[in-house]
Amino acid sequence: MPANKSPLTSTASFQKTLIEWFTKEAKSYPWRLTQDPWAILVSEIMLQQTQVKTVLGSDPSGKGGHYLRFMALYPTPSSMAAADEQEILKAWEGLGYYRRARNLHAAARAITHDHAGIFPRSFEEIGSLPGIGPYTVGAVCSFAYDEPRPIVDANVARVFSRLFDYQERIDTTAGTKQLWQWASDLLPKKNARQYNSALMELGQSYCANKSPDCPNCPVRKFCQTTDPASLPIKKSATKISRIEEFALYTRDSHGRILLQQQETGKRRAGMWSLPRRPQEQTLDLPLCLKTTYHITRYHVTLSIFSTETAQREENEQWHRIEDLESLPMPSPDRRALESILD
Repeated sequence: MPANKSPLTSTASFQKTLIEWFTKEAKSYPWRLTQDPWAILVSEIMLQQTQVKTVLGSDPSGKGGHYLRFMALYPTPSSMAAADEQEILKAWEGLGYYRRARNLHAAARAITHDHAGIFPRSFEEIGSLPGIGPYTVGAVCSFAYDEPRPIVDANVARVFSRLFDYQERIDTTAGTKQLWQWASDLLPKKNARQYNSALMELGQSYCANKSPDCPNCPVRKFCQTTDPASLPIKKSATKISRIEEFALYTRDSHGRILLQQQETGKRRAGMWSLPRRPQEQTLDLPLCLKTTYHITRYHVTLSIFSTETAQREENEQWHRIEDLESLPMPSPDRRALESILD
């Protein structure tokens, strides 16, 4: 940090400096080019636990990425409400955390049925939509309607913890309360859309989690920490657990493949995957493919065994190879099947 750093003595000066920087350097994400609350809600749900580059794809404009493809399919709440869950899960494929897609589907139905397809305008009505938490409702009100609503996501939390040199854990009740208090205290009554976007952009760029670029930070003179890399303070990271899964690759005499649909209540409910079996049912079968993948706090080794005779269980069906592309399928299973079929 520079030697002449000073505490945040002027809220107005901080706001002005941050907004001026953002006006000059802001990235033109698709959701920043619209004030459509539905488009903004979709982006906010997609960006939960998912990086911007994953949502947008390799093209900075977002062409060909998940977000623009999804918006082309469901440009309005009513269009998504009319779709069935299988179609939506397929459209969401590759983003993971499929509960988000189901929550968005529920919100679309609520908007369609309870608000005649018109996105609600008030903070309270938006907050009453299913699957919408405090951050998301604030973000929609701020970015769509330019309302002065505080927001705290991971990026904003990191900025505040360093800005105020917060030496307590942020993932406690007291820590969360303090972050939201700062968000409220620093929020301008005008230009909330720009200000909140600037806070998030700052956390994604100069105040990133790893290797913060303090010398070039536009608000460095307001920052109170001398050790930004040590902040924010959180509970120790959850230990990664290693687990094994055993699956079957089975084709019948017609060339169809046996797939298993995940049950309601499971992480991947409604999606189709290779049938999982207990290890003891695979001991005498030839190994077809062995691969690994990560999901939340698990490192999974997936072993797939080939068999021509598998007893079909209640939640399993035969599918033609040409139909696989239209089925919603977890990415690890999709990649495994493509590798086997190739």
